[in-house]
Amino acid sequence: MATDAQIVSRDIGKVQQLRDRLRVLRLPWIPVAIMLVLLICAMFAPWLAQHDPTAISMLDRRIAPFENSDYPLGTDILGRDMLSRLIYGARTSVFISLIALGTGAFVGTVLGLTAGYRGGWFDILIMRAADAALGFPTVLVAMIIVTILGAGIENIILAVVVTVWARFARMIRGDVLSIKELDFVTFAKIAGLSSPVIIARHIFPNTINTLLVITSLQVGQVILLEASLSFLGLGLPPGDPAWGIMVAEGRSVMLQVWWLSLFPGLAITIVVLAFNFFGDWMRDTLDPKLRRV
Repeated sequence: MATDAQIVSRDIGKVQQLRDRLRVLRLPWIPVAIMLVLLICAMFAPWLAQHDPTAISMLDRRIAPFENSDYPLGTDILGRDMLSRLIYGARTSVFISLIALGTGAFVGTVLGLTAGYRGGWFDILIMRAADAALGFPTVLVAMIIVTILGAGIENIILAVVVTVWARFARMIRGDVLSIKELDFVTFAKIAGLSSPVIIARHIFPNTINTLLVITSLQVGQVILLEASLSFLGLGLPPGDPAWGIMVAEGRSVMLQVWWLSLFPGLAITIVVLAFNFFGDWMRDTLDPKLRRV
């Protein structure tokens, strides 16, 4: 049986191995910390927010940041707590991003896998549709969809799905074209496996790295798209705690109540940059062509 000293030595060795692996990975700690703060705010918003983000208090309107301990980041022109609205705005951004990007990634991945493996007329049809989706400005397409169907979370999610699926489909399809020519796929065909089984068991696992990189790079763009639609009045209803709405509410009084647009604008900028930097790190780490020794 192992002695206490041997157990402690073994645990220390495991911790050291973990540290060595993290040192080799060179994690971007600042973007990771920002993403963790975003997720914590989204998950525990009711417990972290001191006030109701939609509660109006005309007696507490236009309190400047750091003047009142009850309102650390001040209040807006209707007396609503800025910090609470920022926290709930993080929940809105994370919820829309997860649902919309997850749906878009699923649709694009399935179409890309099928188009790349089958080829022929189906591949041509999907790729021409992807070219058409990528050829239009993302914000313009989203604006058209939300204008026709109306504002609301469901329509924002639909607008994001319509604009992001094509990137996943094109990148995944490019991987499939090279993977399906490899020997293990040929052997699977000779063994009599059906096309869905070959795609799910042999091809899809080899596209996960590309899928992760695209997803990490698209999260920031989706958050920015949702904020842009909300800023233009095409997103959530006015008054809801969303970063884009908060920026729009402060633009008319920017010189007098500067913090209304500043804080949500900084939140959007910091979060988008964090996801972009993290996506670049994932691309450099997972892509063998870009991996640094």
